[in-house]
Parts: sequence; C-alpha cells; structure tokens
Amino acid sequence: MIALSLAEIAEIVGGQPHDIPDPAVTVSGPVVIDSRAVQQGSLFVAFAGERVDGHDFAQGAVGAGAAAVLATRPVGVPAIVVEDVVAALGALARNVVGRLGTTVVALTGSAGKTSTKDLIAQLLERKGPTVFPAGNLNNEIGLPLTALRATKETEHLVLEMGARYIGDIRYLTGLIPPRVGLVLNVGTAHIGEFGGREQIAVAKGEMVESLPEDGVAVLNADDPLVRAMSSRTKARVLLFGEAADADVRGEKVRLTEDGRPAFTLHTPTGCSDVTMRLYGEHHVSNALAAAAVAHELGLSADEIAVALSEAGTLSRWRMEVTERPDGVTFVNDAYNANPESMRAALRALVAMGKGRRTWAVLGPMAELGDASLAEHDAVGRLAVRLNVSKLVAVGGREASWLQLGAYNEGSWGEESVHVSDAQAAVDLLRSELRAGDVVLVKASRSVGLERVVQALLENSTEGEVTGR
Repeated sequence: MIALSLAEIAEIVGGQPHDIPDPAVTVSGPVVIDSRAVQQGSLFVAFAGERVDGHDFAQGAVGAGAAAVLATRPVGVPAIVVEDVVAALGALARNVVGRLGTTVVALTGSAGKTSTKDLIAQLLERKGPTVFPAGNLNNEIGLPLTALRATKETEHLVLEMGARYIGDIRYLTGLIPPRVGLVLNVGTAHIGEFGGREQIAVAKGEMVESLPEDGVAVLNADDPLVRAMSSRTKARVLLFGEAADADVRGEKVRLTEDGRPAFTLHTPTGCSDVTMRLYGEHHVSNALAAAAVAHELGLSADEIAVALSEAGTLSRWRMEVTERPDGVTFVNDAYNANPESMRAALRALVAMGKGRRTWAVLGPMAELGDASLAEHDAVGRLAVRLNVSKLVAVGGREASWLQLGAYNEGSWGEESVHVSDAQAAVDLLRSELRAGDVVLVKASRSVGLERVVQALLENSTEGEVTGR
C-alpha cells in the first residue's frame, strides 16, 4: 500500500484512534487479515468471524511488526476503532486507488472469471506493473485487499468481481470504479439465489452500468444476454468472441492432439496465430476476452498472441495438469463447479484423453436451487455422450443424480459408480487406475475433491484423505 500515517487512515475510515502514542506512525507494509501474514509496518484488519475472532490476534500482530489494528473495539495495542470493519476497509481502498493514476480493469461472469483474470494479468504485465488478485478474491473483503496492494508504480489494477445477489457488483464497482469493465458470460452459477438467468444478467450488467462515458465495456458477442448489455452503458462497447462482428475475434478454432486450444486472433490492429498452454476449448473465450482488454490498453495483435501462447495457470486447482511417473495424468479442476464449467471440463478431458481411458471424478454443484436435479442429471448424461470411460460420482444426493443420469443415458452399469466420499473415491482409483489413464476431478469448492488428487499423487499409498 502507499504509505499513510495512522492519523490519515483514521480520518479516511472515520475511526477513533486508541492506544496510539504517535499518530504520525506510517503504515508502509501490506494490509492483511491473517496475523501470520503480518510484515513490518502492516495494518492488521481484525474481523470477527463465526469461528475465529481476529481481535484475539491483535496483540500478536502488533508484536510481529504491524503498525496498528483496524478493529471494532479497543484491543490493548495501537488500533483504529470503527463501527464496521468491512466498510472501513472498502473506504480505505477507495481512497488509496483514487490517489493513483492506475487503470482499473474489472471483470465478472458466471464462469471463467479467475482463469480470465490470470490471462489478463499476464498480458498486461508486458506493458507495465500490474496488480491482480491471488486466487479469486472477488468479494467485499478480497477486492479492497487486492486494491490496497497498488502503489504509485502500478499501471494496471485488475479486479475480479463476484455476485450472489443483485446489487453486489454495484457495491463493488462503487468501491473501486473501473474504467474497463468486462462481462464474460451469463450462466447458471448461483441460480438458486438469483432465481433465473435473466436475473443473473441483471446482476452482471451492473458492471457496465458503473462505467464512465470515457470507459470501455468489453462484452461477449457470443452470449446474447451479455451482448444485450450494450444498451445499459454510457461507455464505448468492444465486442469479443467468435461472432463475425466481434471487434476482437477468434477464427479457425481447434484443439491440438493433446487438447490445447489454438486459433487465429483478429484485432482491429492485425491478426496472429495462438496456440495455448492451457487445456480445453473453453479457454478460447477466456483468451479472447483477455485479448480484447489487452488490445484496448495498447498491445498489438502479435504481442497478445505471444503472451497468450506463453500464459500458464496462476491459480491452484483450475485445470491443473499433473502426470504421475506411471503415466497417469490428473486434471485437478476441483476449485469450483457449475453446469457450464462442468461441461467444459468434460469436453477438455475427452480431448486430452484420445486413445486413453478417461475418468470423470465429479462431485456436487452447489447453489443450483430447483434446477439442481436436472443439471446434475444432464452432466451425467453428457459424460456418456462424450464417451468418458468411467464416471465416479462422489457425495450424497446430488452425486446420486449424476450417476443416475449417466446410467439412464447409456445403461452404463459398471461404467458409472456412486461413492460416498473422497476417501472412497481414492480407494477405488488406487485399485483400478492403469498407466496412461487421464483423470478429471471437479466439484464445488465445499466438497474439497482436490484431496483426491493430492492423495493419489503422494508417494505412499497409506493413510486417509484429510481436510488439510
């Protein structure tokens, strides 16, 4: 964060100093919410969670070098006390970014946000210092924490914005107003909360409504609900996709023999060929979205193509490919799941596994509401249609719907199986995997199926899967 005195921070957040001998002391380190991440000069933000109260770690944080604590009550060490820590954190981030000349890029969508954010970051870093979130810090806490990492040298600030309810993105764009706003797609993630795709479109469209007249709305030309958002913004519209009228588009889209996407990139300044290191055709849309942002911010078609061809995965458990010494390949996409990303991952598995046995180890997709049974059934059926060799459905009721969909689609019998938990999946795979098999593992985050891959990659075959 840019250096600010405790007196300045107290004024910005409307807080009261407590136990601060010298208000001129400067916060020069990062703003953190984990006392273990404290560095000299940090500001430690104490949240009172359901299981852990950050106020209990305030003294340890200051002892480790924090200049002060942002808290809701006095904690016996230098602190700025506020009524609402979340609101204060947001106010601090808004003020700090407002002092900088940084170009703010924000993106949202039902699927692919984190992968696209990682691509945008890798492209923009070629032009200048770029700050972007680690993982998917995309809510009212993660977004200001990311923004507060910006300094006077930062040229680009890339922010991922998630939403569970209408108004969430409006709140986040109010905290850190973007100049470039990107909407990837409107799918069925969180459809249980929203009630339908049209309501999801209302929520995602808050991104473009926030843009100034001199801003740019980057919209998916291939998604009708996103394309329609062009009428909801004062900003200039830049379309990306495979549609013929997209400003930044992909042509001759194909997969290499090992399942990597390749295409010809067309931008208003030229065209160039791209062959990605990432796996799965769904990354084409992500790449075109990132290319549109990069084009807007001054990269040439050749520069974009080289960067996309060299870009890797920055975030864990998102199509993370690892090969075991015996030739078994694991595709760990266990960070999260919704119907769109499940379908994309299955198609990627089949493309990667040509001529090899393929395993889809799938768990429940959360927050689908009344659509849950139909969506799980459809994913199970798709696994059959794509000729996945074996489906392993992991978990309770929703997993049984996955397995039943597969069974009813193709009378698979032993080709689809329902197991109770991650450990049962590990036991099954340990006994049946053969050299050369390809294994996809995917479920909603709460299921923790990344533990399956971790266990099967360990040298030892002893022990159980834990939640560590």
